[in-house]
Amino acid sequence: MLGIHPEIWFQGFPAEWAVFFLSMIPITELRAAIPIGLGVYGLPVVHTWFMAVMGNMVPTIFVLLLLPHLHDWILKQKILGKILSKKLKDAEKYFSGKYAKYGSVALILFVGIPLPFTGAWTGSLAAFIFNIPFKKSWWLILIGVCLAATIVTLLSLFAGGTFKWLF
Repeated sequence: MLGIHPEIWFQGFPAEWAVFFLSMIPITELRAAIPIGLGVYGLPVVHTWFMAVMGNMVPTIFVLLLLPHLHDWILKQKILGKILSKKLKDAEKYFSGKYAKYGSVALILFVGIPLPFTGAWTGSLAAFIFNIPFKKSWWLILIGVCLAATIVTLLSLFAGGTFKWLF
């Protein structure tokens, strides 16, 4: 993977904590932490799943709490404030209406389907953009993270053997 080896980033840590910290990083999140925990470190499935979910949720708390303050600060800036304000209004206008009706389910699925550029970090940003309150968005993101962790765990356990068999 382009010379990047996340399995060694936290090699001085206990394996469970390495999975936890890998899950916190926006590039890896639990989509890389779970296969590394199961395949490289040989951790039990339950430990890996739990540490990955917890690690993925820690940054969510900070992003959801700090983003409104960062937003307020940026709005006070002359050029950036105007640009950000217009972009947020455009996004809210585009996704209002029929999309707003399914916002909770959409946020869960957006976070829960393990694709590139989806996950807890971008889900937190989406929750902020669509004005979903912290208490509601945190639980929706947690459900999505649990869904993603389950999908990635199942793929790691069952598809890994298929790939080894095919290639």
